[in-house]
Amino acid sequence: MRIVFCGTGDIGLPSFRALADSPLHEVLGLITQPDRPAGRDLKPRPPAVKSEALERGIPVAQPERIRKDFSALAEWAPELMVVAAYGQILPRPVLDLPRLGCLNLHASLLPRHRGASPIQAAILEGDDETGMTVMYVDEGLDTGDMLLAKRIRILPDENAGELHDRLAGLGPSAILEALDLLQGGTAPRIPQDSLLATHAVKLDRHDGRLDWCEPALQLARRVRAMSPWPGASARIGGIVVKIHRAELSDGKGDPGAVLAAGSRGIEVAAGEGSLVLHEVQMEGRKRLPAADFLRGHPIVPGTKFDLSFSVLP
Repeated sequence: MRIVFCGTGDIGLPSFRALADSPLHEVLGLITQPDRPAGRDLKPRPPAVKSEALERGIPVAQPERIRKDFSALAEWAPELMVVAAYGQILPRPVLDLPRLGCLNLHASLLPRHRGASPIQAAILEGDDETGMTVMYVDEGLDTGDMLLAKRIRILPDENAGELHDRLAGLGPSAILEALDLLQGGTAPRIPQDSLLATHAVKLDRHDGRLDWCEPALQLARRVRAMSPWPGASARIGGIVVKIHRAELSDGKGDPGAVLAAGSRGIEVAAGEGSLVLHEVQMEGRKRLPAADFLRGHPIVPGTKFDLSFSVLP
């Protein structure tokens, strides 16, 4: 098939490569978001998928708003568009251009976790499994009929970054199988049950704040779900620290109170149970095992983490 790939996030990169490598399909072009400032120097950085496309000699279009500029798509005239973490809603005129429509790779088992942060939502909700769903794109937010899904178990200590990478690895087999079914005329259209739908909103820095009044189980999930971005954070003695790795425990005390601080880590009481912080980071400093952090910043048991605080933008 003659395909245009539409994507920006790294999760779609393995699928883009698989399509570009396939002898059965031709990638006519890539539509991706404009280069955005990133890094300490805030210089514009291209999406990784753009760099990959240019290395392969595949044309690239980067409209600021695809709703207003889809001239490249019209020029390429694909049979099918494949979408993965593009970052914009596709309007009806765009959906109607490819003869066979548009397929989207979504990183959840739809209709669960529609929206912008399905990987983090699956961890926060304590789901046992997740997956990659191939769906027909419509004008809603991840509401189209489903074609197929690939499932994986969520590992007990897995963070969002690690789960992201495993889901990205599912993409190639999912999209290639979907294209085989489509070409063979056997691709199903499975309507989503809207009564089972949940929504994963776009994250911001404030979503990483820990509320010590919550049960430790939920705090442990938040630490995993917010890694690597925006990162779980807490404040003690006026210092905001990021928490990269933590472990559920059964200590008891006032929420936010430090129960122990030593070689095992920093144990903090929660609304129910406790959380042992194993790896932390002060802003502008490197990540450290909690025991090493304590050598430079001793914490006396009984000291309390703030129950609420503001995260700077």
